[in-house]
Amino acid sequence: MSFGIDKQTLDELNLLGKYRQGSVYHLFNRVKTRGGEQLLDNMFRFPLDNEATINERSSIFQYFQQAKLSFPFDVQQVSLMREYLDMGANKNAALVLAGTLIKKWLSTLTRDEQYKKNVQGLQATIITLNKCYAFVTAMPAEGNPYYPRIQAIKNILSDKRIALLRNIDIYQALPIKTLASYDHLLKGRLYRQMEDILQFIYETDVYISVSAVAAEKSFSYARALPPETNVLSASGLAHPCIDGAVGNRIFMHADSNVLFLTGANMAGKSTLMKSVGIGCYLAHMGFPVAAAKMEFSVREGLYTSINVADNIGLGYSHFYAEVVRVKQAAEAAASGKRLLLMFDELFKGTNVKDAYDGTLAVTEGFSDYQECLFIVSTHIIEVGEALKSRHNVHFVYMPTVMDGAYPRYTYQLQEGITEDRQGMMIIRNEGILELLYNKTPDKSS
Repeated sequence: MSFGIDKQTLDELNLLGKYRQGSVYHLFNRVKTRGGEQLLDNMFRFPLDNEATINERSSIFQYFQQAKLSFPFDVQQVSLMREYLDMGANKNAALVLAGTLIKKWLSTLTRDEQYKKNVQGLQATIITLNKCYAFVTAMPAEGNPYYPRIQAIKNILSDKRIALLRNIDIYQALPIKTLASYDHLLKGRLYRQMEDILQFIYETDVYISVSAVAAEKSFSYARALPPETNVLSASGLAHPCIDGAVGNRIFMHADSNVLFLTGANMAGKSTLMKSVGIGCYLAHMGFPVAAAKMEFSVREGLYTSINVADNIGLGYSHFYAEVVRVKQAAEAAASGKRLLLMFDELFKGTNVKDAYDGTLAVTEGFSDYQECLFIVSTHIIEVGEALKSRHNVHFVYMPTVMDGAYPRYTYQLQEGITEDRQGMMIIRNEGILELLYNKTPDKSS
């Protein structure tokens, strides 16, 4: 099983994007190394699909957060070590020595930089290995879910050949034979172990940086449950990229697997749905979530329809694009997969009567797939009244509070179906009708 998500859902939830301000990736991207960034990117692109693996990763993040560790490595030295290993070396020790002698001769004769880079690369490797050894030996075993990984790295660093290398004085000139010998060893027989150490450094980079975000933002860690329990429960769930976002309680399960959300425009329905989607996605990554507490059954995928646009290239109108999207979701649900599916303002691209009929029919149809969890939002509140006979549909709404003639939004979820109808009031408050009916003719024409 792998976690399924499509590009539209990724875009609607603004999950990816290294340079995209406001993206979830951008929020967590505080890594210091290039390898750490690649690992973070990989984690974002491939959420986990097993509750044990998810809980194990989140427990490691929690441990790093509690330990309040700082990144112990010199980023430039790690980068030089990476470049040094990437240079490669011949499998024949004699040829490596000959190549080193040639580089030394060229550096003297033509000021070639290869020999100097090789020396600097080995020095950076020694520095990095020593920092790594100091870090892993200082890490306690008790209560440390990451300790098996730390012990594996400690075993590599305790190898006699690497121990000898770590004790080399980098401030003394290295004999050519010694340089060639370690070139052959580190880029040959011990190359896999060196790669493992670099990967460990990148992992440490990610664990420290992500847990620091969690501490700063007061995020928590979700607990993953087996898929068949079919539960999504959260308290204080908010959008992680909105400062001061209002948190809400969400509870869904097999016997109440459809959350029917009503509320006026601007009341916060779309933001709530995005908060749920982002929280679910981060939870499947084992990452911290913007919630006071959260537990969830592992899903096989996440599917949203929040900002569906027309498609001029395919000749799709807004309404037809919505229909295509709902069809895709229906096919996904009918496949038997356990999914979280969310639809914001279904069929807003057509007339009110068709939107009512379509929203009612689709919600009733989806409610039969009780292994999936659904959130459907609309401001056509009459649909809610027609769905009340469905025992597994849970009705909630985002309220509007009137301050005189002006609406105010609490963004705090409440039970039931809204009765708010402030559309015309907002139109009047903006003075649109006065502009239309009191327009003075242009006398110059």
